[in-house]
Amino acid sequence: MKADRAFTLIELLVVIALTAILAGLLLPALASAKTKINTVSCLNNLRQWGIATHLYATDHDDYLPSEGVPSPRPGATNTGWYVLLPRQIGIKPYYEMPWRTNPAARPGPSIWLCPSNPRRSNGINLFHYCLNEHVNGTGDESRPVRLSNIPEPALVVWLFDSKNLPAVGGWSFVHTQLHSAGANISFLDAHAKKFPNSEYWDFSRNRARTNSPQIRWIP
Repeated sequence: MKADRAFTLIELLVVIALTAILAGLLLPALASAKTKINTVSCLNNLRQWGIATHLYATDHDDYLPSEGVPSPRPGATNTGWYVLLPRQIGIKPYYEMPWRTNPAARPGPSIWLCPSNPRRSNGINLFHYCLNEHVNGTGDESRPVRLSNIPEPALVVWLFDSKNLPAVGGWSFVHTQLHSAGANISFLDAHAKKFPNSEYWDFSRNRARTNSPQIRWIP
């Protein structure tokens, strides 16, 4: 019986070259698939926060959650969307998250964090999602607002992918480089949608677009 013939050097090189070509074709597809998965995961996070908001309003005479204080000082453990909304869906509040003040902590999959956002704690806080400050105000301008009093809630921004640290902010905080150069935004009817950055940011003037028919910041 003849022994099995071994590969020649040329045959091995051909196999290696074909493998490299296939890898080159597959890697972009895999990267694209991962990007889409992260986008869907982030949208799901925002939808869950939207559902929690409606549950909160149902249990609190239709009022939306009040502004809060994210750092551990008086009032930090009983106000703010990041304390009040988690209670509605049975998860721990923000101030109990170990990655909040530890930049070395590995958060893992979390409703709190966008999987496409690499930002980690600055040692004090970590927010990937920001609440629209124009809905019920901040500081001295904070005011109780009923959900049913907001016209066209499907157009009013509630939470969004943020490039800044605070838990509450305005249109200048929206991230422009997530989810294939865009951001996910949730609205007061609890739906969430991905937008390309050109929809909400004017790069020629380096400022937010506040006149988009699909995105309303001020109710």
